[in-house]
Amino acid sequence: MNGDAVVDRGRYPDVVTPWEREEWRAAALDWVSDVLDAHGLRETGPRRVRLRPWSVLVRLSVEGAGPVWFKAGPPAGRFEAGLTEALSEWVPEHVLKPLAVDAGRGWSLLPDGGPLLADVLRDGPDGPRTWEALLGRYACLQRSLLPYAGKIEALGVPGARTATLPRVFDRLVAENGALTEADRAVLNGLRPRVAEWCEELAGLGIADSLDHADVHAGQVFVPSPGRFTFFDWGDAAVSHPFCSFVVPAGHAAERYGPGVLPRLRDAYLEPWTGGGRTARDLRRALRLAWRLGAIGRAVAWGRLFPGAADATDLAGDAQAAGSLLRLRDEPAV
Repeated sequence: MNGDAVVDRGRYPDVVTPWEREEWRAAALDWVSDVLDAHGLRETGPRRVRLRPWSVLVRLSVEGAGPVWFKAGPPAGRFEAGLTEALSEWVPEHVLKPLAVDAGRGWSLLPDGGPLLADVLRDGPDGPRTWEALLGRYACLQRSLLPYAGKIEALGVPGARTATLPRVFDRLVAENGALTEADRAVLNGLRPRVAEWCEELAGLGIADSLDHADVHAGQVFVPSPGRFTFFDWGDAAVSHPFCSFVVPAGHAAERYGPGVLPRLRDAYLEPWTGGGRTARDLRRALRLAWRLGAIGRAVAWGRLFPGAADATDLAGDAQAAGSLLRLRDEPAV
């Protein structure tokens, strides 16, 4: 394989990842080489390595084909490789099909997925309409995965189910060293409401499913107009599916203004209609999940490489504390 590499550390010049260990790097690249050989592919050109506190990503050029991508996650996100493989079997129309995964080591080799949504939005004439279509397709993906929630958890994907969120909340508050006494007073005051919100949300009749937890324009490919491919499942959890809405809604509102939110809400909720659920019930569920999604986001901040937070300005506890405190914010929909 080509030994040249261009390394991008972004805002984390001192980030600690397994890539710095020669033995790990050699094993990973040997695995990639074996996979490429098995597919009759040959690497050409320099590698581009992207190191972050939560992932190692290597872009490899392949002769006669588009690039392929090697990804390795931290121990707490190791489930992503096996989840990616399983999703390609369960919902192939919505995700990438990996060339190979090593679920035990949390490694995957993925094909290129086409243009990013971020590039399409930059060049396209009607961004809000694209977001409406995307959220409708994402809701369809989540509905398709309702029967697989238990299997998804069995792959190691963390559980943040609606019924257990109060206990998850208690653990996060107890373990977080970045919360001040004032923060803890706020969160302890919210605790009874968290339990009430969860009970009400569970009673509205939408079962738990896969929550990507970080759907934004940099996490979605647009292989052709009207088609969307979702990737990067390292923050995922099994939770109430509506908890996913807050991140894409926030990105879209920042770009187009809060007036876009009712359109996006209705586009996301449309696939969930039926089964005796009223529009009022669905909108109430979305408002509840808007708040409670903050708990899943707080959980995800613990998925960093060991030592990564110590060598960067990224403090997982501080980020998780900020997520938890957003429970007090009024929903924007």
